[in-house]
Amino acid sequence: MRVLDVPASLDYRNVESLYQALADAAADPVLFDARRLRWVDPNGMTALLAAGTTSARRSGTQPRISLPEDAEVTSYLSRMGFMREAAVVFAGVPRVPARPASRASDVLLEVTPVATNTDVHAVVDRVQRRAGAILLSLRYPAAAVVKFSVILSEVCQNITEHADGRGWVAAQSYNWTKRLGRRVVVIAVSDVGRGFRASLADGHAARFGDMWGDAKALEAAFLHGFTRFPDTGRGQGLQQIRKQVRRWNGLVSIRSGTAQIADAPEWTESPPMRDGLAAFPGAQINIMLPERG
Repeated sequence: MRVLDVPASLDYRNVESLYQALADAAADPVLFDARRLRWVDPNGMTALLAAGTTSARRSGTQPRISLPEDAEVTSYLSRMGFMREAAVVFAGVPRVPARPASRASDVLLEVTPVATNTDVHAVVDRVQRRAGAILLSLRYPAAAVVKFSVILSEVCQNITEHADGRGWVAAQSYNWTKRLGRRVVVIAVSDVGRGFRASLADGHAARFGDMWGDAKALEAAFLHGFTRFPDTGRGQGLQQIRKQVRRWNGLVSIRSGTAQIADAPEWTESPPMRDGLAAFPGAQINIMLPERG
């Protein structure tokens, strides 16, 4: 069994190390060693679930995970719903119900599986019940609550329409005093489906010829609104998300296959495009919205 060390801090900035380690493991059975984990955000949690699912597919063996030794971290993972989903993905994890958030603003949205349109509607209904308080506390106008729900609906809809695979969504707010001097909301959506390149290939690969690949597919969807649907008007969701998040001075990035594209403000470290990354199925979407000044 191959042991993969989970970083002590696992968020959008270093989940790439997890994908690379899994690629190096090839088809070997895997143990994810998360004993040293001290900090994890929604991107880290959904990435662990996606990596575990991918490992099971490659090896034919359900992976195992060593849970954090820090009791506070384990408690947080339980409160975020990670433990409930981990019991499905990893062998040996107790099937216990997620602990409810201690208050409405504590957890914006627990780790929630998304596989059908019904799941999308349930996620949006849940976040609408909680988004008002958290966005108002971040000084967003009341109208932003509706726009926020639309954004979350669009990114979840991407799973059901493009991925053809299991996915998860989670959202949480944090105080980024050292980096940004204010609070942020982090939204993560991960799936282990076909990814953008395969989803768009039938309708668009021919026009790009030898240039077609993961990076070009991300550009086509994220920047130009290309979609696999022939009817006009569909496939504009990612473009609208990018424009709205930019208006709020936020970050949105999408990783699929071996590439990542981002629309990033000056307060982040995300380059606009990365290619040649470790191959990983599906798509991982990260959105960060800062407190308004």
